[in-house]
Amino acid sequence: MIYLKLFLVFARIGLFGFGGGIAMLPMIYQGATQFQLMDADEFSNLVAISQVTPGPLAINAATYIGYSCAGVPGALMATFAVSVPSFILVLIACYFIEKFKESRAIEGAFVGIRPVTVGLLASAVVFIGQTAITSLDPVPLIICGASVVLIGKFKVSPILIVIGAGLIGAFLCG
Repeated sequence: MIYLKLFLVFARIGLFGFGGGIAMLPMIYQGATQFQLMDADEFSNLVAISQVTPGPLAINAATYIGYSCAGVPGALMATFAVSVPSFILVLIACYFIEKFKESRAIEGAFVGIRPVTVGLLASAVVFIGQTAITSLDPVPLIICGASVVLIGKFKVSPILIVIGAGLIGAFLCG
């Protein structure tokens, strides 16, 4: 029964989770709460782990939640379920976009989808921001601000920033 539930939850996320992993975070969090696995702080940690491990965030998060629920078979089921709908939809979309690439309806659909994606990303920022910066502790606030400046202005590699922030957090907050 747990495998069917994992499949249904993560297939829904894979089917309707537009905008990539970060935009899918609210849906993934809802899925995690259906299994009563974690609170917002634990989910924030899951997002951090999913961000620093190789691979797409949504797949990493699904794998982690599936493993937490039902071990390796649960991880495989959740990973499969979140991946397959997207794969099938991309194949279908590629066919139709190529066939109707001059269509005003297709262009209009993209005009409508873009703002939704921005909204999903903004909701993920608000959600993660609430769990990451819950107090007026200056270290997380400085790390957040410095990350924005280093990436936005100086084009520093996000990988270096994640490693540096992890080290700073370990020494100053651990």
